[in-house]
Amino acid sequence: MRVRIGHTPDADDAFMFYAIAEGKVAIEGVEVEHIIEDIERLNRMALRNELDVTAISAHAYAYTKGYAILRSGASFGLSYGPILVARHAIGVDELAYMRIAVPGKLTTAYLLLEMALRDYLQKDMDDVAIDVVEMRFDEIEDAVLSNKVDVGLLIHEAQIAYKHGLHKVLDLGAWWSSISNALPLPLGIDVASLSLGDILPKVSLLLKQSIAYAYEHFDDAVDYAMRYSRGKDRDTIARFVKMYVNDLTMDMGEIGYNALKKLYSLASSRGIISEPKIIIV
Repeated sequence: MRVRIGHTPDADDAFMFYAIAEGKVAIEGVEVEHIIEDIERLNRMALRNELDVTAISAHAYAYTKGYAILRSGASFGLSYGPILVARHAIGVDELAYMRIAVPGKLTTAYLLLEMALRDYLQKDMDDVAIDVVEMRFDEIEDAVLSNKVDVGLLIHEAQIAYKHGLHKVLDLGAWWSSISNALPLPLGIDVASLSLGDILPKVSLLLKQSIAYAYEHFDDAVDYAMRYSRGKDRDTIARFVKMYVNDLTMDMGEIGYNALKKLYSLASSRGIISEPKIIIV
C-alpha cells in the first residue's frame, strides 16, 4: 500500500519527518511517497483531498472534509507566533490603509491577522481598506524591503530572524496569548484521511515515533533539516525547531484540543469561519 504524505520544505517539518524519510521508522507493508510543497499549496491540496496524510494550517482544517487531526505533529506557539513587519515603525491603526503581503489566505497566520485587525480597528473586514497580496512565505521579507508592499506577515524561521531593516509592527503570538488566557497557539497540524481506515492509527503512531526518533538523534535530525535552512545558520534552525517541535507536538492532548477549540470559537464569533467539528486520532 502506498500512502502519500505531504509536508513543507521547512526546518520543523523536515525535523519531524526525518526518521520517516530516512527509513528509520516505518509501517510494515506501507510505502511512503513524500510530497514536499509550500504550506498554502498543501492547504489547497487538502481541500481537494489529494493527500492521504499532510501538514496543513489549523485555519485550513475548518474548510476540509474527510480528514482527522493527528495527535502528533502539530506546531504550537508558546506565547510566540507570526509577526507583522514593515520598513519603519508604524502603529497598528495605520494597517487599515496598507498593502500587506501574506503567505496565503488559508494559513493560520492570515486568520490571526483578520481576527486582530477586527479587534484593533473595531470594524468589519469589509470596511477595512487593506490590500492583501498572497505570495510565498520566503518572498515576503524582500517584498517589504523593496517597497512592493507596505507590511509583511512572517511565518517559519523568518519570524525569529528577519532581515536587517525590518521593524516589528505586531506580534500575533503575543496578541493570541492575551485573548486566549495564555493558551498555546495552534498554527500547523497534521491530518490524515479517514479513508485510510484501519491503518490510520498506525499512521498516527508512525509520526509520533518519527518525532521521538528525531529528538533522540537531535544533531542528525537538525543536519537533515538544514537542507531547508534557506541561508539561516544552524543555531537559528536548531532554535526554531525547539520552539515549534515541543511537548505538544509529541501529543497535543487536552491542552492542544482546547487551544484548537478556542481558535475556531473566536474566529467563528468574529464571523470569519464556521466552527468545524474537531476529530482527533
